[in-house]
Amino acid sequence: MSPYTLPDPLLESLLQDDVPCGDATTQALAIGGQPGRMVFRARGEMVLCGAEEALRLGQLRGLQLAGPIRSSGERLAAGDEILSLAGEAAALHAVWKTAQTLIEYLSGIASSTAGIVAAARRGNPEIGVACTRKNFPGTKAAAIKAVLCGGASPHRLSLSETLLVFAEHRAFLGDEPPAATVLRLHRQWPERAVVIEVGDEAEALVWQQAGADILQLEKMPPEAIARIKRAMPAGAQTRVAAAGGINSANAEAYARAGADILVTSAPYFAPPRDVAVTITAV
Repeated sequence: MSPYTLPDPLLESLLQDDVPCGDATTQALAIGGQPGRMVFRARGEMVLCGAEEALRLGQLRGLQLAGPIRSSGERLAAGDEILSLAGEAAALHAVWKTAQTLIEYLSGIASSTAGIVAAARRGNPEIGVACTRKNFPGTKAAAIKAVLCGGASPHRLSLSETLLVFAEHRAFLGDEPPAATVLRLHRQWPERAVVIEVGDEAEALVWQQAGADILQLEKMPPEAIARIKRAMPAGAQTRVAAAGGINSANAEAYARAGADILVTSAPYFAPPRDVAVTITAV
């Protein structure tokens, strides 16, 4: 089931960007009023994302759903039909490329996410995978939908709702002891986990002892994750998140090393999944 659908104003802006003053070719050929049908199909295996937006883009231009529609999050095989739309040729051509490209890019993110999740859970069925806020600016709502469809969660939706202390923050803390920093954050934001990003094993253990809820281990190999986990006291509640360079090729190794969470940006850079579109007169 789709987690949500992008709002109409955003979809309208996409259509307006591609067809700001009408479709010159369709107008010049005088074919805009003719009835037609447009069918979207997966060219290869994919985790689908964006079918609901493609339908809504069509509806915003007067098109009608002309058959079943597959839901975002479904796994498709090559040749599977995603949806079909019917209506006037002018509307079909106005919606065509925007809808096709949106499905392709979002399905690329969703499919990549699903691959990382599957690899991680081969190493630890209980591990969580979270995707960073490193999506291309302006695409957050669409990218996060794709991440959710791929089985992961957002790492940070924004700076406004998470506590993640980087070395760049700590540069301004002077001589404040780590335990005092953690206590201050817990006091100010009592309902939030305090996450501390660290770059070496010794620093990780200092912040674990200071009471950090989550240690975010940046660009450390799986062997270092394992050593940190072994060095933590028995019964410690601090969770360990591995971040930096996490992908489907190494996710299983990080999971087996003892990471509780994998933090990745890789899905945002995944290639689109090809979608075939056919338009016919009816």
